[in-house]
Amino acid sequence: MNVSQVEFQNMKEEIVKDLIARLMLETNISMQEAFDKVYNSSLFEKLSNPDTGLFFQSSGYVYSYLKDELSIN
Repeated sequence: MNVSQVEFQNMKEEIVKDLIARLMLETNISMQEAFDKVYNSSLFEKLSNPDTGLFFQSSGYVYSYLKDELSIN
């Protein structure tokens, strides 16, 4: 399925928003720390590449990969 660049960006931003909120909630870190962890992760690089298809996945599914990368139980 093809999506426009705007649609891709919107979908990616929604997932990132959810990742940051969930990371703050589950690890009790500040918003700035959560932003830094998400935007500096290799997962974010993959999420930013439309060819991976990650932007089509649920934020919970994507968060599981972030947890693995950050070694969060």
